[in-house]
Amino acid sequence: MRRKDALRSMMMPISADPRAEKSDEHRPAKSRALRSMGLSLHDLSAEAGEADRLRSQLAAGEHVVEVDPDLVAPAFIRDRLTGTSDPDFEGLKESIATHGQQVPILVRPHPEKKGRYQAAYGHRRLEALRQLKRPVRAVVRVLSDIELIVAQGKENLERRDLSFIERALFAARLEDRGFDRAALTAALSVHKGNLSTMIAVARSVPVDLIVAIGPAPGVGRPRWERLAEALRGRGAEPETMTILETDGFRAAESDTRFGLVFASLQEDRHAPTSSTIELDGGKPIARVQRLGRRTKLTIDDSETGAFGSYLVEQLPQIFAAFRRRADA
Repeated sequence: MRRKDALRSMMMPISADPRAEKSDEHRPAKSRALRSMGLSLHDLSAEAGEADRLRSQLAAGEHVVEVDPDLVAPAFIRDRLTGTSDPDFEGLKESIATHGQQVPILVRPHPEKKGRYQAAYGHRRLEALRQLKRPVRAVVRVLSDIELIVAQGKENLERRDLSFIERALFAARLEDRGFDRAALTAALSVHKGNLSTMIAVARSVPVDLIVAIGPAPGVGRPRWERLAEALRGRGAEPETMTILETDGFRAAESDTRFGLVFASLQEDRHAPTSSTIELDGGKPIARVQRLGRRTKLTIDDSETGAFGSYLVEQLPQIFAAFRRRADA
């Protein structure tokens, strides 16, 4: 009984007002007991939840700290195409300035620099706090390289704010760094077949062109695949595409920039350049059509006396002569 009484007294709310204590004396004992039990159960429940959270953090070997943003380096693989100039970033910065940082970022101790950290995710929050000259709240967790990219990928998947091409480029960059497909599948939570498609698209579209277009959040996999196919047929490099140099392209939103690039490729595909090769007397012997890096040669043997057949037979020797000249 003494133990129960002691526990009950510990669970009773503490009142700083003597008059409140006096007034409680005149209340029915049953009412005071129910009130005390309700408050105590609420407090115990809240404390139990907090204890569970702390136990989970301790079990994971992590804790929340405030650090100077300048001590936090970015992840070794970039997953976004947008920087800090987009309106969304300015909105995030304003929100943090007004309400503070609500969600910690995830960092690990820097693998090469003692006393510093490396971010897994939360790069935009980190940059916003750096610009605001405020410390960043971060969960510190010891992570391997693979664990870092998995955490980075999972965060972006749960927030659903990375576009298809950002995820595809992220996957290609991870593969270039030496991570195997199993690690990439875990980081991006995609099937192997979808992962292969993503990487194929990222490798078919020049990186400079992807960066020029931007994340294109409204453009999904099928349209990026069609763009990749159009580029393969045209053999275009970004510097050869005059559309990228126009003021309209630079001023457009990312989805619109994608549309402008795709439309320009479609126009080029349907409008190949053509010319005619003629003899000195003006007699045509061949018609040449060029589409990007493809060249089509049409010869009418009925007009040239089987010249086309002869040319086909001589192509290996002609190509060998071309290679010798190119290697000279």
